[in-house]
Amino acid sequence: MTILECKNLCKNYDEKVALKNVNLKIENGKIIGLLGKNGSGKTTLIKIVNDLLTPTSGKVLIDGNKPGIKSKELISYLPERTYFSAEMKVIDTIKYFEDFYNNFNKEKALKLLKDLDLDINMKISKMSKGMREKLQLILVMSRNAKLYILDEPLGGVDPATRDYILDTILTNFCEGASVIISTHLISDIERILDEVIFIDNGEVKLHEATDELREKEKSSIDEIFRRMFKC
Repeated sequence: MTILECKNLCKNYDEKVALKNVNLKIENGKIIGLLGKNGSGKTTLIKIVNDLLTPTSGKVLIDGNKPGIKSKELISYLPERTYFSAEMKVIDTIKYFEDFYNNFNKEKALKLLKDLDLDINMKISKMSKGMREKLQLILVMSRNAKLYILDEPLGGVDPATRDYILDTILTNFCEGASVIISTHLISDIERILDEVIFIDNGEVKLHEATDELREKEKSSIDEIFRRMFKC
């Protein structure tokens, strides 16, 4: 079953072309890397799928539905930037998600936070960047969604935190759901990916299963990407 489909998707900002004729099909039960250099169109694509931007032309379907109220119930989205107030406590973010999302599993979130030995009464302002990244990921992964979209979940955190984040992703998304991870840290995530999408200058250059691509090219995904987009 197809959870996400893009058909001839285009997005322009005045004279700048951000996306050009993007055609994609994402099937259920896959972990997919959305890979590209900075400014390649990754975040624009993600925002259109999440109904935060309107395409110039073409369309997006999430489980057969156009982006909107229905799709927001199906997608759990981790944006690149933290959006919680620094004065909020951890327990406030739990309450926020519980009130806002019908499919939020509070018990699951509390268990993951307990595993981190994280005080739920701690203010976000007192947390390190890595701890804030973990908190936001836990909240997103504690929703019973059909599609998880994670925009740069590894940005700015240390290698040990990256391992924790990847393990949390692997063990906590719903059975049958798909995960799209946008990142430029390819070597860190390629071990968990079923498929990769290479995007450059707003165009999809490649969409292939990782094992088949590695076998065909006799290289890691990171090496293949570097060759394809060598400056």
